[in-house]
Amino acid sequence: MTYIVQKFGGTSVADIDCIQNVAQRVKDEVNAGHKVAVVVSAMAGETNKLVEWANQTGDHQLCQEYDVIVSSGEQVTSGLLALNLQRIGVEARSWMGWQIPIFTDNIHGKARIEAIEAKAFKTSL
Repeated sequence: MTYIVQKFGGTSVADIDCIQNVAQRVKDEVNAGHKVAVVVSAMAGETNKLVEWANQTGDHQLCQEYDVIVSSGEQVTSGLLALNLQRIGVEARSWMGWQIPIFTDNIHGKARIEAIEAKAFKTSL
């Protein structure tokens, strides 16, 4: 059994049809006997929209609330992908960084990963 990480950018998950196509690609790998982890971006254009909204309230790019706002696009996409995978018979769930957990240096807007405790995540695969 092989572990595979698949990464899909914003244009690959631009809308529900695209997300359904991604779900099928993931299912194909699962059906081939692989354990699959998927990393997704926000849907095309969503991050720019979120950044614009955050910036309308002032310059907060070094604030943790800015990170919350900007990361919400990926959260939506990962939830939609998990739902589509479940719909086509693939056991799936979304994971946020804090759930794994992933620890960073707390430099908001440009954080660097310091450690990952992925035991629960690996077990779920």
